Amino acid sequence: MNIIEREANLKDFLLQKYFDASNNLPSWIITSCVTALTLAVLVSQYIPIVPKHIADLQIAGYRLNKFGYCLIVVIFFYAIKSTLGFLFYQSIGDGKKWSIFYFTSTKFYFILSFLLIILNVTHYYFPIDRNKAFFYYLCFFAFVFIFKIFFYLFHKNNILPKKWYYKFLYICTLQIAPLLLVWKLLFF
Repeated sequence: MNIIEREANLKDFLLQKYFDASNNLPSWIITSCVTALTLAVLVSQYIPIVPKHIADLQIAGYRLNKFGYCLIVVIFFYAIKSTLGFLFYQSIGDGKKWSIFYFTSTKFYFILSFLLIILNVTHYYFPIDRNKAFFYYLCFFAFVFIFKIFFYLFHKNNILPKKWYYKFLYICTLQIAPLLLVWKLLFF
């Protein structure tokens, strides 16, 4: 990230304005990959099993373990969510806001990836009760989810559409519905 952002430090990166920024797409891709990997590592310890129809698939003699399954589900989640977000902005005639949206969301997910790295280190290298930790992780992710919605609603870049019904549509279809889909894929 240091090379892509041209030697910018963390404060400069987070306070950077959209029109002063460069290399937004590579930053978004790197941040998304780090977030997906760290989230898959953390969640993989809590899924009960890999579904039988997935576990029975063999590609070149290899089968998916819990981490591989979680990684594929999380990547699928972000790919679908990003595609639907792009289509949402194009369909309401606000396609230029899409680049401002992913520029702003990159900063949010950049901070989230640091928090996920800290959670992973704590989870794997310190003796914690994993059953109690799961409850705290759920509370943490609920807080992050609610914070993200307010972050998007009240951000100074006005990344969500101006009309209230488009905001409501975005929150329901591109924030809540994909999260429910991931929860169903991982835990049921």
